[in-house]
Amino acid sequence: CGLWWAEMLKAGDQYKEAASAYFRICGEEPLHAAVMLEQASYCFVLTKPAMLNKYGFHLVLSGDHYKNSDQVSHAIRTYRSAISVYESTTWSHIKDHVHFHIGRWYALVGMHDVAVRNMLKVLDCGNQSKATQEIFLRDFFEIVKKTGMKHEVVGLQLPFINMSSLQVIYEDHRTYASQASVLVQESIWQSLEDDIIPSLNSGKSNWLELQSKLLPKKYKESNVCVAGESVKVDLEFRNPLLISTSITNVSLICELTSNSDDLKVDKHPSSISLGTESSAEHNQGTTSGFSSFTLSEVDLTLGGGEKKLVRLTVTPSEEGILKIVGVRWRLSGSVVGVHYFQSAPGKAKTNKGRRKNKLTPTDALKFLVIKSLPRLLGSIDHLPEKLYAGDLRYLVLELKNKSEFPIKNLKMKISHPRFVNPGNHEEEVTTEFPDCLKKGHEQNFVKSETSSVFSFPKDVSLQGDKSLRWPLWLRAAIPGTISLYFTIYYEMENVSSIMKYRTLRMHYNLKVLPSLETSFEITPSPSKLQECLVRMDILNRANSDSFQIHQLSTVGCRWGISLLERVDTILPSKSLLPGQALSCHFMIKDNRRSATEEEKTMSIPPSQTDVKLFAQDDDEKLFDIVNSPLASFHESE
Repeated sequence: CGLWWAEMLKAGDQYKEAASAYFRICGEEPLHAAVMLEQASYCFVLTKPAMLNKYGFHLVLSGDHYKNSDQVSHAIRTYRSAISVYESTTWSHIKDHVHFHIGRWYALVGMHDVAVRNMLKVLDCGNQSKATQEIFLRDFFEIVKKTGMKHEVVGLQLPFINMSSLQVIYEDHRTYASQASVLVQESIWQSLEDDIIPSLNSGKSNWLELQSKLLPKKYKESNVCVAGESVKVDLEFRNPLLISTSITNVSLICELTSNSDDLKVDKHPSSISLGTESSAEHNQGTTSGFSSFTLSEVDLTLGGGEKKLVRLTVTPSEEGILKIVGVRWRLSGSVVGVHYFQSAPGKAKTNKGRRKNKLTPTDALKFLVIKSLPRLLGSIDHLPEKLYAGDLRYLVLELKNKSEFPIKNLKMKISHPRFVNPGNHEEEVTTEFPDCLKKGHEQNFVKSETSSVFSFPKDVSLQGDKSLRWPLWLRAAIPGTISLYFTIYYEMENVSSIMKYRTLRMHYNLKVLPSLETSFEITPSPSKLQECLVRMDILNRANSDSFQIHQLSTVGCRWGISLLERVDTILPSKSLLPGQALSCHFMIKDNRRSATEEEKTMSIPPSQTDVKLFAQDDDEKLFDIVNSPLASFHESE
């Protein structure tokens, strides 16, 4: 009777009422209820306008009843029909429910490949509860394991890859001593290198213009890297789930072709697809028998909602065209995720400031690989991270070139000559520092060059295991956080027609703490024109350390000093404690005479330009401020 009534309503185009009739005659028997619910769903889609939400909902109910009746094929059929309703909606919970159960039911009928394809669509289920996510992931891995094969998934959303974080770091003419040097703005390095980089013809050129003149015409817009040196890619991975996820074997997908004409950008699918060998085929060089590049692999564990920035590298071993195609990773051993960079807004770190024509997104990931070149390695020994204002340190710059090809014509420029002054190779500190700076020690400290560019001796050449150790003097001129930048230029002979020179960039941060603060009050002598009375106030600004005041000196030979107080009364405690202040009075005398030229050039005896401020051993030597390195720093003030 119920069926007859429903058919009568359908014949009269009363589909909504017919759907209600089918719903009322659903019995307790699951198979009968499944058929009636399915018929009701078709009535809802035939109404005008179509009631699509009710259509999809009744199909899902029908599929559940089919499954309870062991009619798995019919359950899959009704659920698949329901997908068309929910695919374009934001109802993520019902979409995940439908795809998950279709995957499970396909696995029951032995169609594991199709089951995996449907289960993949629920892996990015961050909107679900933690318990539901654990069920989804557990069943997915069980189904994958039953297939007995590894699946490669293009567009796998676990983990999520933040393409806006993509950054490419490589070295061409410019090489870097540390990661801190890479992060420095390119404009800072260029301002240092303006006086070092050579020019072509008569006009002055920077390294960018030089490269465009040296490169073949069709490679003028290419990034250049060197065989044997790594290209680094930074990329952020995010776990969209609330549960921890383990990701292994994360590596880049690359191509290296020796055929220079093969410059076409590969096209890769952007939608989810399955395969077993596709990305592996990319990571093969054109040379048979061995790989033409080396890839790094990274393993990481992402907690719920956690983000991590991962650095991946590729090191080409031969010349050609290198293309970074994408990234691949392994999920639970059996699933290989693949993400292609065809739409990546790549940011090449060393290209900052370069004026190019319109680049395709893959241009930042394509490189012209040239033959192996010498690469200078540099470090500074004993460089402190923290020191007090006025502190003077003896440092050593160590340079190495492990290549068999020599480098020559080394030059160096330092951003802060007030802080760092290069010594001379003849300087060999035979006495323990700081005693080597005192008068009476026969140290061969030659006054440094006044030019902003320091040129190493012409006979300096580095190759193989040979290293160069060069003295540096560091003086903390002012308190604060100071950034020191070093650029070292060097040339290579008969190695490459594209790169004739390279630069090594070094960056260090120093934290300079306040120490002694001085102030002076100068009063002209009422009786002698060449003399002045000076009051010197000193305050210890340090938070915890005390200082001993050793001597008072004048720069140059013009002024002589005469103390007006006994030394033991100036600072009886011999140390100036934190926050403590002292005052000292003395006379200064102008020793210049407007007489003969010979008298003008006479040096004042040391006793008049240097005065002890301590009452200790009379044999204690005073520091020599007339010669390098102290004199060089005074000239920089």
